[in-house]
Amino acid sequence: MRGRRAVGAALLAALWVTGCQSEGREARLDEPATPSPAQTRPSGYGTVFLGVDECSSFGTTSFTEVPCGGERAAARVAARHDGAVGDGPPCPATTDFVLHISEQSPSDEDGDGAVPRGYACMRNLAPPHPGDPGAGGGPRTVVGDCVYDSGGRQVRETSCDGKGEKKPGYKVVEAVGNRAACPPSTALYVQLGGTRPVGCARSL
Repeated sequence: MRGRRAVGAALLAALWVTGCQSEGREARLDEPATPSPAQTRPSGYGTVFLGVDECSSFGTTSFTEVPCGGERAAARVAARHDGAVGDGPPCPATTDFVLHISEQSPSDEDGDGAVPRGYACMRNLAPPHPGDPGAGGGPRTVVGDCVYDSGGRQVRETSCDGKGEKKPGYKVVEAVGNRAACPPSTALYVQLGGTRPVGCARSL
């Protein structure tokens, strides 16, 4: 795939790839470089558990809300939404990982003794930032990211610098409203979500 300047028309039509907060993408949180999406257990900081601009620690089986100025703080909440990831708004483009918040968490936000099910879009306080364009990680695929063919008419993100486990085959160079708006050099369409849901990717 590497070095090919284009793919056949049939492949162009068939390869419509989900890159925005799909279950496959979120499963990447189980990899060693990023935390796992385990149930979170609040510690009582802030009115809302892991509200916007609040911070969490990293853990192997759970995440704890901690003061952002403390030594245990590792990531900050960039956005917070109720419900399941697939049903809610997408995380910001440079989100490093997503925390799934269980509605069974033993805490009390509003006096009813429970935290609603939701998700927090997290940004590491210090590098590395896998959600940055071209870095090869994060829950979203954005302009500047690179992908490789993972089989089954699917692609997965990988580092653009070629130092990842898989070599990049395509790079998303533009986000548009529909496929017709992609440049003629487009070899692959990647689903990005948001207001410009089509990613135009060129061969590398």
